[in-house]
Amino acid sequence: MLEQILTISFFTAFFSAMVRMAVPLLYAGLGEVFAEKAGILNIGMEGVMLSGAFFSFVGAMFSGNLWVGLLFGILGGVIVSMIHAFLSIHLAQNQSVIGLAINTFVLGITSFFAKIIKEGQSYQQLKTFSTIKIPVLSDIPLIGNALFNQDIFTYLLYILVILMTVFYAKTALGLSFEAIGEHPRAADAAGIPVHKYQYIAMLVNGILGGIGGAYLVLVQLGVFSENMTSGRGYIALAAVILGRYTPVGTAGAALIFGGANALQIRLQAVGVPLPAQALAMLPYIITLIALLGSIGRSNEPESLSKPYIRGSR
Repeated sequence: MLEQILTISFFTAFFSAMVRMAVPLLYAGLGEVFAEKAGILNIGMEGVMLSGAFFSFVGAMFSGNLWVGLLFGILGGVIVSMIHAFLSIHLAQNQSVIGLAINTFVLGITSFFAKIIKEGQSYQQLKTFSTIKIPVLSDIPLIGNALFNQDIFTYLLYILVILMTVFYAKTALGLSFEAIGEHPRAADAAGIPVHKYQYIAMLVNGILGGIGGAYLVLVQLGVFSENMTSGRGYIALAAVILGRYTPVGTAGAALIFGGANALQIRLQAVGVPLPAQALAMLPYIITLIALLGSIGRSNEPESLSKPYIRGSR
């Protein structure tokens, strides 16, 4: 058993699976970073991802085009995210309650419509986006296949993490979004349109969360199933906290959680003599351990989840 694990082929396959498992978490996590930097806590990320997954499947199935499916997935994520934005920004309601309510609502409505679609004659398994192998780089031992023999969404993530890092560290607009999350009253006094920027942040949140959900359908599985996100939205939230609300940190945390999920799959594949349920718990156990290890080191925005009402004290 140990001889099967301690091999180059095992670790090559493990690293490849780790990256694939981390991609949807990272898309959702980066969307959540954008929202939380602007002071909005979107616990409803699970609902955003699930909506993105469902609408991407519907769009791709009825159009026969994966790119149309992606657009539908983005639209699904944006709709859910903007519902959250309206309730939390315009109506200034409790953001945690809104997020939990959205998760429950989206789970119910997607399950209902998924059953209707499955009973129809048009239901089918989708073809998924293929991988794009980058010559030379993909031949690097251990990590080459994992990093450079992936789909287009993975490559876009590399660019997105860099762009978001530069956006917050080097641009005045990025600093304005951060200022809203830290002290919205001071930002308002400085002429920054707080609510407008928060709506923009939630729009980005919906786009990236929708892509994260669509990735599960259009790249990994080719089919939609009830509750297929299986807590990934919550794990993305954990990745943001562990990553200290930074794009690079969130990417690292997503890889940790993706690696935990990939590890339990690989251990089952080689026949490790443990119950499947125990191995399935592994990603969530590692999530809890990682979060416990980050206690006292959070870089949470000062006004996170606190509705800003202009003119109030």
